[in-house]
This record gives sequence, C-alpha cells and structure tokens, in this order.
Amino acid sequence: MPASTDYIDGTYLRQNPDWHVPDSAWKVRQILSILRRNRVVPRTVYDVGCGAGEILRLLQQQFDTTAEFWGTDVSPQAIRMCQAKANDSLHFALAGDFPCADRYFDLVIAMDVIAHVEDYRGFLRNLKSMGRYKLIHYPLDLSLQHILRESSMVECQRRHPHFHYFLKRTAMFALADLGFDIVDWAFTPRAIDIPGHTRGKFLRIPRKILFAINQDLAVKLLGGFSLVVLAR
Repeated sequence: MPASTDYIDGTYLRQNPDWHVPDSAWKVRQILSILRRNRVVPRTVYDVGCGAGEILRLLQQQFDTTAEFWGTDVSPQAIRMCQAKANDSLHFALAGDFPCADRYFDLVIAMDVIAHVEDYRGFLRNLKSMGRYKLIHYPLDLSLQHILRESSMVECQRRHPHFHYFLKRTAMFALADLGFDIVDWAFTPRAIDIPGHTRGKFLRIPRKILFAINQDLAVKLLGGFSLVVLAR
C-alpha cells in the first residue's frame, strides 16, 4: 500500500498529534448506520489503515464478544498508539507484518484511506479479495467552493496529504469498473457534525440547510462531505 513517507517518518504525527481520534466516534456512527440498515453483522473485521485504532476499539464495544478485529497501518507511530487498546480479540500490526494476510474476513473497512494511497485502483483490487463485505469511506474533496478557494485546498493538502481527489461519481465509476457490487451508499455530513475550523463553522448552517433540501447539490457546491459505500 504505497503511501506518503509522511506517515512513516513521523511528519504526519507531528502535524496531527491526536491522529484524528476525536473524529472516531462520529466515523463509527456512520459505519454502524450503514451496516444496521443492511443487516450486516460481521464476526471478523479488518481495518486497513487503522490509524490510532480508536475506530476498532469503539466498534468492538458494539458487537458480540466473540467477534474478532484486526487493524493494520503503514505508520509505526500509529501502531504504537494502538497497542494500549489491543486485547484478546483486538489485534494490531504494521501493514508489512500482518499475520493474517491470506485470511478472508466478513467485513473489511477502509476509512478515509484511499485518498492517501498512490495506486488506489490496485488497493481496491486487493481490498475486493480480502472479505465478503467492503466498507469504504471517501473524502469528497472536490466541490465548487474548494475549487474557487485555491488557498484552502493548498492548506488541506499540507495538513492531510492526498494523492487523489474524489467526487461521488468518480468513486462509483472506479468501483463499478473493478467489479464491485454496490450494496448501499450514503453521504456523510462531516462538516455539519464536526466542523473543524472557523470557515467550517461559518458554513455549517448553509451546508445543513442545503443538505436537507438537496444532498447532491450541497455536496457539489459547498463540500465538507464524505461518501460511505458498502459493497461486495
């Protein structure tokens, strides 16, 4: 999973010392919502690019005690942050040291990972073979207001280095082209629920109003949303 060296040499940790742990509860709510809507109850879960491991820790609390969870990441700093959360059913490893690489999981999740992977189509091909269900969360970075405010995109790239910038349409095109069977999808209102900076707070109300009227238009015009896809 080739990714920016920022995740390996400690740069990303210095820029994001909490490794987005405060956002994990919100992300877990998005995961549980689409799983419950489709009556998916996994017994084995693999989180590719697990970061600090908080998503898996919170997910474990929502499932049967016999369920098993695995998380990997390319960052040694992230995996060190995970270790205090590990237990008999919750395991973490560096991506290159994953002992269950050939295992077939009930559910494979990739939360906000794909934009950081250089060969994202190769990543998706590998993901497709890892489990029955795949749950992918895409940041939708391209919107009219982001395109018009170039300085904002430059700052986002500095803080969260992305190789790729997605629209819903381009994300879905790639999944269909690679043979994924889309079970369900939804926009997730990241900037409404957790606005991260002054401009985000300023746009929260317009985003909320427009999203209630027309979700597609709100996503394309104002941005600040992500896309969650459940596929087979």
